Amino acid sequence: MTEHLRIGKNTIAFDVTGEGPLVVLAHGIGDSRHSYRFLVPGLVAAGYRVANVDIRGCGESSLGWDGYSRTDIAGDLVAVVRHLGGPAVIIGQSISGGAATIAAATAPDVIGGVIELAPFTRAQPVDLGGLIRVKRFRTGYMRMAQVIVRGRLADWKKYLDVAYPAKPADWNSELARIEATLSEPGRMKALQDMCKSKPTDAGAQLAHVTCPVLIVEGSLDPDWADPRAEGAKIIADLPAGLGELAVIDGAGHYPHAQTPDQVLALALPFLAKAASGA
Repeated sequence: MTEHLRIGKNTIAFDVTGEGPLVVLAHGIGDSRHSYRFLVPGLVAAGYRVANVDIRGCGESSLGWDGYSRTDIAGDLVAVVRHLGGPAVIIGQSISGGAATIAAATAPDVIGGVIELAPFTRAQPVDLGGLIRVKRFRTGYMRMAQVIVRGRLADWKKYLDVAYPAKPADWNSELARIEATLSEPGRMKALQDMCKSKPTDAGAQLAHVTCPVLIVEGSLDPDWADPRAEGAKIIADLPAGLGELAVIDGAGHYPHAQTPDQVLALALPFLAKAASGA
């Protein structure tokens, strides 16, 4: 059953499944909590209470927010954790990976661990060398630029085509779901606003994180010329010993939807460690 948490004049939608330590899932730009459809059953089966969130402006959450930054999204996620009763581990993808960093740094009393999937957590200088060398990166960069400038659903679908180098078995129905949601008035504008939000706020908080962090990158993610190097830079900006990095071969920007079994295999040992406080 979908629940709605009021935050100011707006609402955040989420559903809760299972019993046990709390895990909060937060998806990326232009997506919805359905993005985690393959991961939730495995987490529940492993004994976790899973809160799957539609971040502000997405899915069944409301529009009309004053901002769509990572700091804004982090505040919403912490509010969900406090509403449900923490502590929790946050699994955040893309923009929500950066938001999870901020949540961990600013609410250490309720955030006991963070898993970041293909996260935008650091400021991104223009990588001219990467654009020249790596076709995958160049294609993703140009398609995302078109989304930011034009705000068209057709351009977003072209970006998703390269961001999913291999498509899930249900891709046709999932793409139809995404298209239907983003066709609602205001949804593409929220997507554009998120795309324009810089990750400097998340990068500034990396040094203040005190809980364990797992970074998961896809080797074919089109948002970086070298996804492994980006993950390593995030780890380097964390306090020593807190971060670990895994790279899933063949995955793109959505490893939880493309390679859910591998993400689950990485997540479960980390969750067990975080839940025990080890």
